[in-house]
Amino acid sequence: MQLLVSSSPHVREPDTIRGIMWQVVIALLPAVAMSLYFFDLAALKVYAISIAAAEAAELVCLKMRGRPLAHAADGSAFITGLLLAMVLPPGAAWYVPLVGGVFAIAVAKHAFGGLGNNIWNPALAARIFLQFAYPVQISLSRWPAPRVLWGAAHDVVTAASPLAKEGAAAPLSYLDLLLGNGVPGCIGETCKVALIVGGVFLIARSIVDWRIPLFYIGTAFVLTWLLPTGAHARAWSADPVYHVLAGGLMIGAFFMATDMVTTPVTRRGRIIFAVGCGLIVSLIRRYGGYPEGVAYSIVLMNTCTPLIDRWVRPRIYGSTTPKPVPREA
Repeated sequence: MQLLVSSSPHVREPDTIRGIMWQVVIALLPAVAMSLYFFDLAALKVYAISIAAAEAAELVCLKMRGRPLAHAADGSAFITGLLLAMVLPPGAAWYVPLVGGVFAIAVAKHAFGGLGNNIWNPALAARIFLQFAYPVQISLSRWPAPRVLWGAAHDVVTAASPLAKEGAAAPLSYLDLLLGNGVPGCIGETCKVALIVGGVFLIARSIVDWRIPLFYIGTAFVLTWLLPTGAHARAWSADPVYHVLAGGLMIGAFFMATDMVTTPVTRRGRIIFAVGCGLIVSLIRRYGGYPEGVAYSIVLMNTCTPLIDRWVRPRIYGSTTPKPVPREA
């Protein structure tokens, strides 16, 4: 048998960019299915417009940059449009996902050189842009109420997130939060069980580093419990389990913060990144003007990723630090 000897690095896994992207889509399917059940045609409209806008912007940008249009089939634009739709309100006007999908691809992705060169997660960068461009649409005080699995249904809800309802007379139970039963929120963030199932699938497939969701959620859990809040500034007064299960922490930890392009490359760097995300989201939730801070925490830490990579750069085996040569008198 004739063997071919080549220099490293060697390909150890058959995974391709396209294969990884579509596995992420498969992992998102349970959450997508539950969101379609809870929000019906309202969610389907946002999904369709967001994905179509992202794919169209991808084709236009590839054409303008002289790149093969076949690159649009790698699934990256599809995932961007899908994730953007999942973090938008179900009652958003048609132009919100349209503008967001174009911004995510054209500005947050291709303006920096395309896939692999973007600084921020494109879907979250677009979500933050839409927060400032269309604050009324994103921060509606009366959202379409989700369909319930049990109990009484409502036509609308008066809070965009269960975090905004904390302290109300009848807070949602842990079981409601896990299953998304009657939980207000963005389209894809309500059913936590579906998100956990998808996240575990990605971890089992070694597509996602388990350290990022663990340290992100763990840091948010601990700091929510420790940080004082309220008029008397009492620590240990918040319910950390409620804060972990409410809002967009799960979808952010499993599907946004784990983006391979915008996160550190080393294990130690990813832990620092995740702890930073947990710290920022806890501070925003406890003391900020918004009840939710997942998008801001991840994008801010995306900005710090090059610095983290430089800080925790592993030492090259066999190398030494050059010593300065003393000057002769």
